[in-house]
Amino acid sequence: MPPLNVLIQINISDEQSKSGIVLSELPALAEAVAALPNLCLRGLMAIPAPEHDYQRQLATFGQMNDAFQELKLRYPQVDTLSMGMTDDMQAAIAAGSTMVRIGTRNFWRP
Repeated sequence: MPPLNVLIQINISDEQSKSGIVLSELPALAEAVAALPNLCLRGLMAIPAPEHDYQRQLATFGQMNDAFQELKLRYPQVDTLSMGMTDDMQAAIAAGSTMVRIGTRNFWRP
């Protein structure tokens, strides 16, 4: 069986209601995950706190992209930065997201 592809979830907004690690814990967790033979570290994911201001969205997603770029330097298989949903996907894409989570609000309204 091939290794399972995994993303590390970052709690970029430090919300109690969200799971994930803080950015300062990323190097240690990435090293631990990379050492496990049945896992393949592919990247990062985050769901930030709701924010309607585009520039603030961009700043938060920019922090994620900075961490992603650093991770890619150490782990060449890393290729996925998953961030952005209906209300913030434009800022996420502008900041370097390679995978957004979409719902019916993006394409279809019942």
